[in-house]
Amino acid sequence: MSQHPATGPTHRLLPSPAGRTHVVEQGSGPLVLLVHGFPESWYSWRHQLPALAAAGYRAAALDVRGYGRSSRPAATDAYRMRELVADAVAVVHALGERSAVVVGHDWGSAVAANAALIRPDVFRAVAMLSVPYAPRGGPRPSTVFASLGGDDEFHVSYFQEPGRAEAEIEPDVRGWLAGFYTALSAGSPPAPGTPPPYFVSPGGTLRDRFPTGPLPAWLSEADLDTFAGEFERTGMSGALARYRNMDRDWEDLAEYDGAPVTQPSLFIGGGLDASTTWMADAIDAFPVTLPGLVSSRILDGCGHWLQQERPDETSRILTDWLTGLPKSAC
Repeated sequence: MSQHPATGPTHRLLPSPAGRTHVVEQGSGPLVLLVHGFPESWYSWRHQLPALAAAGYRAAALDVRGYGRSSRPAATDAYRMRELVADAVAVVHALGERSAVVVGHDWGSAVAANAALIRPDVFRAVAMLSVPYAPRGGPRPSTVFASLGGDDEFHVSYFQEPGRAEAEIEPDVRGWLAGFYTALSAGSPPAPGTPPPYFVSPGGTLRDRFPTGPLPAWLSEADLDTFAGEFERTGMSGALARYRNMDRDWEDLAEYDGAPVTQPSLFIGGGLDASTTWMADAIDAFPVTLPGLVSSRILDGCGHWLQQERPDETSRILTDWLTGLPKSAC
């Protein structure tokens, strides 16, 4: 049933509302769409593509608009959530399918959840990695983030002003990515009394708080070269535009205030990931917000980049979940 993973992945450019969306696919069978987060690319799913293919699935990892080889619209508001969902739908249809299971990590988790919420006719099941589902609601996001950190500035607020974070990152993309990936990995937590790397001191930069030293075990020099090479070519504005649309999303999705995602779902978080801690209330609310939840797993000793830090375990959890889905969900 499945394509042998040794045949390797296939790169495709597909028409989408973004213009073109770059997709890397491997295998045959029910379609599983993989959506990456910040600051990554399709390459963050490099371990899952062959694993899902070997398990009998057609795995397709896309570059979100603004990243990698996908189109990069100039307007900041082109990166609102509804646009990203539309791209995901277009990819499913361009691949000749009517429906898919959607899996997302970090910002991709939010894209996956909203894709399932907005287009249940296309996305029959959803898996969320690292960032749990939290329904739209509450105050305007910018108001919430501005209240965090005291004298320090939360990284989401820091990312809001066009050009500001770019000025920090783009002169040394590779070095910045190395620090950011390391800071959010298991084995590199802030030392006791050390300020966390998610906040910016007055007049400072995020990089000021990144750890120094070797790369985390999951990230080779060649892997880092791949990620850095993409952002050196594209710049960071397309990726950062996702943060700059959170208030627009809050307005656009008002009709979904408090809405649950009802399809069969899965959540996987890292035990050492700040997202799991910050959003503990969202995880506790899953019986209400994810009534179709099949499993919620916290990987002990794992950081934020779980499908790369724990590739085999993540792939096994995903394939076990996929195998157990009703046929109508595949």
